[in-house]
Amino acid sequence: MDNIRQSRSIERFVEGIATSDGAGVKLTRVLTGKLQRRLDPFLMLDAFGSDDPDDYIAGFPDHPHRGFETVTYMLVGRMRHRDSAGHEGLLNDGGVQWMTAGRGVIHSEIPEQQGGVMEGFQLWLNLPAQNKMTEPWYQDFPSAAIPEYLTPEGITVRVIAGSSNGVAGAVSREVTEPIYLDIHLPVGADFATALPATHNAFIYVYRGAVTVGDCTVQAQRMGILSNSVGADGVSLHAEQDARLILVAGKPLNEPIVQYGPFVMNTQEEIHRALDDFRSGRFA
Repeated sequence: MDNIRQSRSIERFVEGIATSDGAGVKLTRVLTGKLQRRLDPFLMLDAFGSDDPDDYIAGFPDHPHRGFETVTYMLVGRMRHRDSAGHEGLLNDGGVQWMTAGRGVIHSEIPEQQGGVMEGFQLWLNLPAQNKMTEPWYQDFPSAAIPEYLTPEGITVRVIAGSSNGVAGAVSREVTEPIYLDIHLPVGADFATALPATHNAFIYVYRGAVTVGDCTVQAQRMGILSNSVGADGVSLHAEQDARLILVAGKPLNEPIVQYGPFVMNTQEEIHRALDDFRSGRFA
């Protein structure tokens, strides 16, 4: 396990906002627009989870995106992706869908289950100005394709993006250098992983509770990790059996102008996105 000289601490806690999106899918918006600057390059994090089909069955019918990437991680459930660039895939338990909207794509995400639990996350990762108008890209990663490792303490770490303790993830990005881990800790376990000093980072606990230093992060809470001078990673301790995601990325430090599903650098670019969408010029 990485030897951490100094762990980051918890700067503040964030409680998500209950809302709905798509055709009425109930979810919790954890990372909102107010945190986009602090957690640059990340734009949004939604957590969804319910065993009531009425909360998710209508899904997310056709809708556009431009200027960023979406990362959907399905803990449990089945959801079908289709987009205007010709991509299609089925997201199952433990799988990840990574989509680069780039210059523009229209896609849908529709559940392929009539009952049971659907639970997971969608993260929005900004694109640098130089890549905002790139060609759309899409990749499915079934659960078996997500690298993971098991520590002697019984900790399981799934590495969706970046790397952790020498294990490279399924995806890498040169500019934003995202790290995305799903960490499962048994009660009493201690875990550490290196984080670049350049990166903004947060954890979101979705089961149990973990401590970082003298702060405890309870389930359904985000803990923003401080950018402390000298900190070279983060150390976690499981107060009880716990599961969390750890997300980090290198900030772009570029203007963020968002209008719904379009995220660009200037208002003029937003107007162009709207015009292109209305004129049918998306992929």
